[in-house]
Parts: sequence; structure tokens; C-alpha cells
Amino acid sequence: MRVLVVEDEARLRERIVTALRQEGLAVDACGEGPEARFMGQEYPVDVAVLDLGLPGLSGLDVLTSWRSQGRDFPVLILTARGSWQEKVLGLEAGADDYLVKPFHMEEVVARLRALVRRAKGWTRSVITVGEITLEMGSQRVTVAGKPVEVTAFEYRLLEHLMLHAGSVVSKTELVEHLYAEDADRDSNVLEVLLTRLRRKLDPERKRNPIETLRGRGYRLRHD
Repeated sequence: MRVLVVEDEARLRERIVTALRQEGLAVDACGEGPEARFMGQEYPVDVAVLDLGLPGLSGLDVLTSWRSQGRDFPVLILTARGSWQEKVLGLEAGADDYLVKPFHMEEVVARLRALVRRAKGWTRSVITVGEITLEMGSQRVTVAGKPVEVTAFEYRLLEHLMLHAGSVVSKTELVEHLYAEDADRDSNVLEVLLTRLRRKLDPERKRNPIETLRGRGYRLRHD
């Protein structure tokens, strides 16, 4: 899952980024309105954390611009403005959730995961596709009830495939959602991750749940 964090207070922005990365998420961040507008329009964002009081362009204007450009990823507004009028303005501009400062970082993470689940049509934090079960809160993976140990990157890869189960996901999309913009990307690493994940999900080589569709990408079987 790839998160865009927009917060003008540098210390708080770094706290949020650090907490999200510790949860195994890919994170991009900025602190100004115009840059946020650009990143939200051009980056493959799964979910965004957006402060309202930004320099250069307000958070509401940024959000309005994203929505007018057809960017429909979930947005969690973080702000010190706690009045109901401010909440209404944010929600009417296209926000999906609202959290007033100060806040607990665990709540931010939980709300972001919930927003992404709902956006993909999942209502619970436990996702099951075939024999594979993924618990988004604990990042626990089981196959036919047996626990499977996965690395942080393997988890990100599996989570994205499971959220899009039955759909074709291109190699480019997978790489973009695995890594933040400033990360060193290597598509060969993706092949290694997929090979390792396939072995863990199907150790007896019966019928691997991750299909390769030549020239198109990959698909997690939904049957």
C-alpha cells in the first residue's frame, strides 16, 4: 500500500512517515499545497493523509483539485480545526475520513487501512481469497489455516494482489505500489519476490494462486 502524507509541520510529518514505514507501507511525503496537488495527480496513490493548513494552497483546494482530476483514492484529513463546520467542508470537498489533532498514530494507521479496504470493496480487516487469509492489522498470513512467514515486501505484494483479486495487475503497477518515489526500484527484485511468495503460498506446487499473464502482468486467482 502506497500512502501520500501531506503535512506542513516537518516534525509531525516525519513522525507520521516513520510510523507508516514501520507498518510496512510505502510512503511519499510533502509539506506544501502545490506539491501535494502535483503528487496526488501524478503518483499512484492508494490513500492520502492531508492537512488542511498548507502553505501555497489550502488542503481543501488540494483535495478539490484531486477530485476534479478524477483522482478518487481515499483521503484522511488531519487537522487542528475541530469544529463541525470544518468537518463538513472537508467531507463535502471529497474527504473520506477526518481526524483532529492531537491523535494517536495507531489510529491513523487503522483508519488508513480501513479506507483502502472499503475502497476495494472489503468491509473487514481480514481478507480471504481461496485458501489464503490476510489479516491487515497484524499482517498475519495463513494458507489453509497454517501460518506463513512473509517479509515486509512480500506482504505488500500479497496485500496488493489480494485487494485486487481476480484482476490483472501490471508489473509497473506492482512496482509503483511497493516502493515510494525516492526508493531504488528494480523490476528484477519483483520477480524474486513473486517467486519466493509463490513457493510460500503453494509449497507442494499443486496450483499456484498467482498467475503470470505474459505481456499483461499478474493475477491472484479468485476461485
